[in-house]
Amino acid sequence: MPEEFERYDSESPSLRGVYGISVAAELSGFGVAALRLYEDYGLITPGRTIGGTRRYSDYDLARLKRIAELIDAGVNLVGIGRVLDLEHRTSELERDNRRLEADNAQLRAEQHPETTTDRTSTARTPGIDEHEHH
Repeated sequence: MPEEFERYDSESPSLRGVYGISVAAELSGFGVAALRLYEDYGLITPGRTIGGTRRYSDYDLARLKRIAELIDAGVNLVGIGRVLDLEHRTSELERDNRRLEADNAQLRAEQHPETTTDRTSTARTPGIDEHEHH
C-alpha cells in the first residue's frame, strides 16, 4: 500500500484488498487493461498477494469512481493524478485542522476553567471578545 496509508489498519474492510482484477473491473465499469494503465500512472495502488496477484479494496473502487467522474469531465490521466493528490492533501489538512481546533479548545478550557464551567462568571480573557468564541 502507498506510504500515506501505512497508518491505517491493514485489516480495515475499506483498505484491505479483497477483489481480484476481473471483479474490480466489473464493479468499476473499467476494463482490466484500464485498471493496469491507471496503476501504471499511479492513480490506484492495489494490494498484492504473496504471489503478486492484484487485490483491490473498497477504497480503490471509490477512487476508480472518482477517476470515472474526472474522465467524464474531460480531465486527462496526468491531471487526474494531480486532482486526486490535491483532494487527498486537502482531506488530510481538514482532518488535521479539526484535530488542532479540538486541541485548542481543550487547552483553552484547561487554561481558563472558570470561563467554561461557570457561564455567569465575569472573568474574561483580556482582549478577547465573547463573540469571537464560536
